[in-house]
Amino acid sequence: MIELTGYSLTIDEFKRICLDLEDITISEASMANVRKSRLAVEDIVSNHQTVYGINTGFGKFSDVIINEEDVEDLQLNLIRSHACGVGALFPEVVSRAMLLLRLNALLKGFSGVRPEVVELLKELVNKQVHPVIPQQGSLGASGDLAPLAHLALVLTGEGKVYSDDGQPVEGKKILTAKSIQPITLKAKEGLALINGTQAMTALGALNYIEAEQLAYDSEWIAALTMEGLGGIIDAFHPAIHKARGFKQQEHVAERMNNWLEGSRLVTRQGEKRVQDAYSIRCIPQVHGATWQTLDYVKEKLEIEMNAVTDNPLIFDDGQLVISGGNFHGQPIALAMDFLKIAVAELANISERRIERLVNPQLNDLPPFLSPKPGLESGAMIMQYAAASLVSENKTLAHPASVDSIPSSANQEDHVSMGTIAARHAGSIIQNARRVLAIECICALQAIEYQGHEKSAPKLQKLWNDFRHIVPTIASDRVFSDDIEAVYHALSPVSETRFENMACYI
Repeated sequence: MIELTGYSLTIDEFKRICLDLEDITISEASMANVRKSRLAVEDIVSNHQTVYGINTGFGKFSDVIINEEDVEDLQLNLIRSHACGVGALFPEVVSRAMLLLRLNALLKGFSGVRPEVVELLKELVNKQVHPVIPQQGSLGASGDLAPLAHLALVLTGEGKVYSDDGQPVEGKKILTAKSIQPITLKAKEGLALINGTQAMTALGALNYIEAEQLAYDSEWIAALTMEGLGGIIDAFHPAIHKARGFKQQEHVAERMNNWLEGSRLVTRQGEKRVQDAYSIRCIPQVHGATWQTLDYVKEKLEIEMNAVTDNPLIFDDGQLVISGGNFHGQPIALAMDFLKIAVAELANISERRIERLVNPQLNDLPPFLSPKPGLESGAMIMQYAAASLVSENKTLAHPASVDSIPSSANQEDHVSMGTIAARHAGSIIQNARRVLAIECICALQAIEYQGHEKSAPKLQKLWNDFRHIVPTIASDRVFSDDIEAVYHALSPVSETRFENMACYI
């Protein structure tokens, strides 16, 4: 059971709640803040003050005053009209993550919702009632309006949710079956639920979890390649990396040495060649730079996971109500664009190592690792597939955040496109994992030719484990099946009900 406060949610706790389905509870101090904030909204309504989002229209309609008797209709109309998501559906895990993050933001007590709203969000998380939310339709400011509107519909008894077998069904049916009572949204509550960055941040945190695992996997897979090619281990000497000063680079070199400890397949400088190609020699420098990016992304995500991102915000017990722009997704948009580039580079350098494993002009292995070169093509077309994936990544890595299209009659004239950036990052991560799966298959085969009994003890264990997933290449076969098998084995969530968490465009 993890207690939410609105201030302290971490990536690790996020993972436990969203992937391991751990239950949540709410701190009493946070509930007290929610109650105080709600009293302020009720005072505004009863005193007939005019405040944006409470008794006015939205966006370009912010100057339209709403009668008190129409305030509830205003909130429901807002949710229904903004539920304009289109395209493929977000995987269930993304919906769960959005519920969690929207709840955590409301707990800070600056949004003016009733305790009933946060209690209902908690109940949806704990009873695993996850809204069906289309992927496309968000500009990333005023937050993720369309995706969050689909989420908010479920609180009112409308919209759709995922059934226990993962199929979209009418939300009201599941709420009834699980004894969950929907609510009628009161003043400001509709806006508080949809004005935020929870779609891009949910995607971003899930992307981070996958990218972090991918970065670790890329190191032992590269170590296998080192053995398959008789790579020069001197390039990982700690003195080299300490001399540059990037801690992440030093850590990669340290882990590479750890994986390769005891190997009789790697070489020393001058034994076989003086230098390796950059894709081998520069593993700590390139992979280390990706780790620098991951550290940056994690920091920004953990801030945003605990941020208040709706508008307007209520301070000083309602004495100060300010319209601002915390819903603007630029920090996460930039972080996701940065993540896209960093993960794409893991795939780029992996594909170059694949080429060195299969090209007979660059190694002393059978051409294309084939047992019968010429008659059988071996791993030739696996390299083609890797090249195709890294080329696709180069297109997806174009930053989404540099684009902006004005909306709401030019009232909202600069937007972040952060959710697009996060979706593209998810696709790049899946492509990169398949590239690394191909490198893994090729490296396993190369080590077999070189003598896997000479492999480092830690890598020998991995070699044995993965030989149960992908057998030796004794003859040509449909290698697509092998690639997918290794791809799934590398997934950090392959054993959960949310296996297909990738957010494809």
